[in-house]
Amino acid sequence: MTEAILSLKDATLSLDGNAGRVAILKGITLDIGRGETVGLVGPSGSGKSSLLMLMGGLERASSGSVVALGHDLTSLGEDALARFRRGHMGVVFQSFHLIPTMTALENVATPLELAGVHDAFERARAELEAVGLGNRVDHYPAQMSGGEQQRVALARAAAPRPDILLADEPTGNLDGITGQAIMDLLFGLRDRYGATLVLVTHAPELAERCDRVIRLQDGTLSSDEHAKAAE
Repeated sequence: MTEAILSLKDATLSLDGNAGRVAILKGITLDIGRGETVGLVGPSGSGKSSLLMLMGGLERASSGSVVALGHDLTSLGEDALARFRRGHMGVVFQSFHLIPTMTALENVATPLELAGVHDAFERARAELEAVGLGNRVDHYPAQMSGGEQQRVALARAAAPRPDILLADEPTGNLDGITGQAIMDLLFGLRDRYGATLVLVTHAPELAERCDRVIRLQDGTLSSDEHAKAAE
């Protein structure tokens, strides 16, 4: 296997619910190599999104370790985690998470400015052009379709040139044709920057595009299969 860019060892996640403490993930041990494309699949409630959140440091493991690019995310404080994500990770959610009072350009450029990128607006404009929104840079989210908003989210995720791209059901709120276009763009971003891509999906056709498919069941890994043939 190539160099591991993400490594989890006996990682667990438990959260407080109405009925008390609930075990969401149970002893996950997993390595993902640099440049791999990995699909996380499984039934609703199996822990797919929670596992993705652990990988991105958006949830903190209750026990065990989560190491990304040699950094143990379980030992970093919130500020250090935020800096690490800004510098190394791009995250795309099902519900876009755009700031409604900012234009498309501002939504993409602002995280770059926070990271100290000197040409933040120039880079943001180039990324929006790359996803086909060069003529929509001054539009607000409410003025754009769902597919256009997800393109903005993709541009925002790609703009820092991330080592790792994480996507949680990125086509879940889109129609089939728009969703296919978004996935083509996402895989294109992976190819352009050589990023490791981990995506949560319910769609078998998307999982089949990945190098490797990891199936979760009731908070545990039930199978881990590499593609049967190289593309």
